[in-house]
Amino acid sequence: MSINDRSRKRFRIAVLAGDGIGPEVTAETKKVIAAAATRDDATFEWTDYPLGARHYLKTGEILPESVLGEIGEHDAMLLGAIGDPSVKPGILERGILLTLRFVFDQYVNLRPAFSMPNVPTPVPLNGAKMDSVVVRENTEDLYMGLGEISEEGRLTTSLNLERGGYSLRGKLELATSPEVPFAAQVALNTRHGASRIARYACETAKKRGETRVTIVTKANAAPALYGFFERTAVDVIASEYPELEYDTVNVDALCYHLVRNPAAWGVLLCPNLFGDIVSDLQAALAGGLGTAAGGNIGDGLSMFEPVHGSAPDIAGTGRANPIAAILSGAMMLRHLNLDRSASAIESAVTRHLEKAEAANLPFEFGGECSCSKMGDAIAEKV
Repeated sequence: MSINDRSRKRFRIAVLAGDGIGPEVTAETKKVIAAAATRDDATFEWTDYPLGARHYLKTGEILPESVLGEIGEHDAMLLGAIGDPSVKPGILERGILLTLRFVFDQYVNLRPAFSMPNVPTPVPLNGAKMDSVVVRENTEDLYMGLGEISEEGRLTTSLNLERGGYSLRGKLELATSPEVPFAAQVALNTRHGASRIARYACETAKKRGETRVTIVTKANAAPALYGFFERTAVDVIASEYPELEYDTVNVDALCYHLVRNPAAWGVLLCPNLFGDIVSDLQAALAGGLGTAAGGNIGDGLSMFEPVHGSAPDIAGTGRANPIAAILSGAMMLRHLNLDRSASAIESAVTRHLEKAEAANLPFEFGGECSCSKMGDAIAEKV
């Protein structure tokens, strides 16, 4: 049965708790989900995959093909955090995170940001409330893994990759004269990729009851790469969503205005690179990565994860803030059409934070509430 079958009550979830604080925040997320799922009479079968730094250092494996196949048989995936100082940066991130995104064609990176009670923000909102979402294209742009460094001033490399809906084949030959070492990174935005992310942004706006989508690029400086993305998005909105309005803004101007007025924005449609940057800025303006949830969404298996890293310096101390992971779990439930359960979690998090006593707030916000105690308290409120 499809996840779109609203009669479903039992779901199989792949769990990759990962490194650092990942196992801690994931445990609390599963606890809260189990408590909330009674709202929809749903049950979950969890399959844990012990991948990450420890597994890599012990076995040399990052993400075996056999495990990829097993993961793909689940209804969704929860991820805690990936990365550890014991492993060279990029090995696990590319080998696990990017591989999952590309193999399962998770072409949407969805990053909401909203005001929460007693969460300090770096910019005063003066009574206004922030409630925006970055809809980021997740498989193209500069993140396609096509780049090399030449110390000799000459480069010949083959281009060979698969993406959902198309493949890319070819050869890139570059040389400098006189010979100067250089680096080259290939970026690609296709009509296929830009069109489907534009449609997702429009559907997101409609679900949120909004009438406008803001397209974020840098078309003035990179008219081929980002002008193409912008024109494609405009064409989709104008031809397929006449009930919606749109505006276009350069990414540097958006960052300026986001800081000056964080509450003024709604749905932000971004190509991959700018979506990565803007969503972190948006998270900071809403109070920090400790409350920033995220989803990597496609037509098949989708993966939900907190935006924060593995924070190995506080792993095992109980100081981790599980709210971002718990809200990512709520995003997963909504994706599975368990709306009552998702709303119950979101409401429970808000009600927990409304009590400003130190015993209720995470260490990140100057409180004294441990990771496990916060999970217990939120689970009791759903």
